Amino acid sequence: QVQLVESGGGLVQAGGSLRLSCAVSGGTFSSYGMGWFRQAPGKEREFVATIRSNSRNTYYRDSVKGRFTISRDNAKNTVYLQMNSLKPEDTAVYYCAAGWIAGERSYGMNYWGKGTLVTVSS
Repeated sequence: QVQLVESGGGLVQAGGSLRLSCAVSGGTFSSYGMGWFRQAPGKEREFVATIRSNSRNTYYRDSVKGRFTISRDNAKNTVYLQMNSLKPEDTAVYYCAAGWIAGERSYGMNYWGKGTLVTVSS
């Protein structure tokens, strides 16, 4: 069974930065597209960023473009989300996911982590 474990969440001031990590085990990491999603209090889970298995394409929701960067290290079976210039509206539980990615709005995630909480204070 594929396991995904997020880390790096915490409390940060508005304008600050955090780097989330997601360690993947039990599967062939290099074959998976990877993504980050988030769920804020009272809201539905939403797409944040995805990266294809070969890292040739990355995709972001508009509200995080220029602030967040998704990357992966296939040698370490790890995907990252660097978050800069954080805003209170970024507060959410952030989930790592693995699956396939065909385009900006075309993807399917089969495996999910349990999430890590990011709280941005004003």
